[in-house]
Amino acid sequence: MKISIAVALLACTVSQVNGQQITSPLSSIRVTADATVTAKPERAQIDVGVLTQEKQSQNAVTQNAKQMESVLAALHKLLGPDADIKTINYTLSPDYQYRPIGGKASVNSYTAMNLLRITVDDLDRVGYIIDTATQAGANHVESVRFTVRDPQVLHSQAIREATLKARANADAVASALNLKITRTVTVEESGEPSAAAPDPSLEPPGPAPTPIQSGAFVVTATVALTVEVASR
Repeated sequence: MKISIAVALLACTVSQVNGQQITSPLSSIRVTADATVTAKPERAQIDVGVLTQEKQSQNAVTQNAKQMESVLAALHKLLGPDADIKTINYTLSPDYQYRPIGGKASVNSYTAMNLLRITVDDLDRVGYIIDTATQAGANHVESVRFTVRDPQVLHSQAIREATLKARANADAVASALNLKITRTVTVEESGEPSAAAPDPSLEPPGPAPTPIQSGAFVVTATVALTVEVASR
């Protein structure tokens, strides 16, 4: 748990006495606390693609489409016609050959990339999915991410725990200084869910499915709390 504490002059209150302005200092305590919540992953996102390079752009596109059709057919055969498979990126870019200093660069070839994202809730099938895709023509594994179905639930839990810690810290500081908390001035929250990384790293497909093991899904939230304090 990280704790940051500051006692500061936050603002001033102004009142009128016999026509004269009297300024009274308004003191505050600012504390920061964080909380981490972990959970077992429930979902996997596998990004695999087909990369083709040809001298002519149309040839690169045509070859890419042919390989991708094979990959999609194999994946749907494994996962069913309603499988959650979507294209998340497609690029066609020239590959330049650079001449010596002062020379003009020329296009040497073209590279086409079609990247798919396969989302599954059966984590035991991740290795089979990678093997099926690569055996059918996929030659690029971008990433494997493990997550949960509703990260916001865990995020809300982390925020609540961090807020309670921050308030407890503020109470402790105020008590130590013989002060009392009169009100909450500001609350600031930061942090977001993070996907669990696969472990170990990917291995080439073989007779057995590629071994993929998920880590823990981690959510961290940080809450900064500013409270107004006064003498007891």
